[in-house]
Amino acid sequence: MKIELKKPTMEDKDSIKAVCNAVDRTYLSERMPDPYTDESAEWWINMIAENDGKTGLWRLIMADGKHVGNISVELGQDVYRKDGEIGYLLLTEYWSKGIMTDAARQMVKLAFEKLDIIRITGLYYEPNLASGRVLEKIGFQNEGKKINGVVKGGKVYNLCITGLLKENFIGK
Repeated sequence: MKIELKKPTMEDKDSIKAVCNAVDRTYLSERMPDPYTDESAEWWINMIAENDGKTGLWRLIMADGKHVGNISVELGQDVYRKDGEIGYLLLTEYWSKGIMTDAARQMVKLAFEKLDIIRITGLYYEPNLASGRVLEKIGFQNEGKKINGVVKGGKVYNLCITGLLKENFIGK
């Protein structure tokens, strides 16, 4: 399966809306609108057009030409400005196929090339071991956890913290 990252345009509005409404939100932050509307997709595409390469990078994950997920690296602010945070989502039917590992490796490479950063942070809720494995496979190191650091859907989770330094990235 060929995995590519694509910068979204207005032509992708319907697929963005479909993916964001279909994705399993169990371990995602709550900042993504639910339901995800045409207006949500338009706002996101316009935000990317204005900020891509400046405050982060945002891409669609394409598997054999089909939009199956999203991935980003967003810059921190103030004293965290040399650190990017990776985030991603993938439609359930594409889990456990190596797609996210490939996409994350591509995105990390792109972020280290295009953004003025020295590290990337990856966060995941402790039960989401698959997300942790994705990060581990591309070289992220465990840096600890915030105990009871996340409240989502009436549940409290530990937040696992991983990091990857630019000089340690093996996918250069």
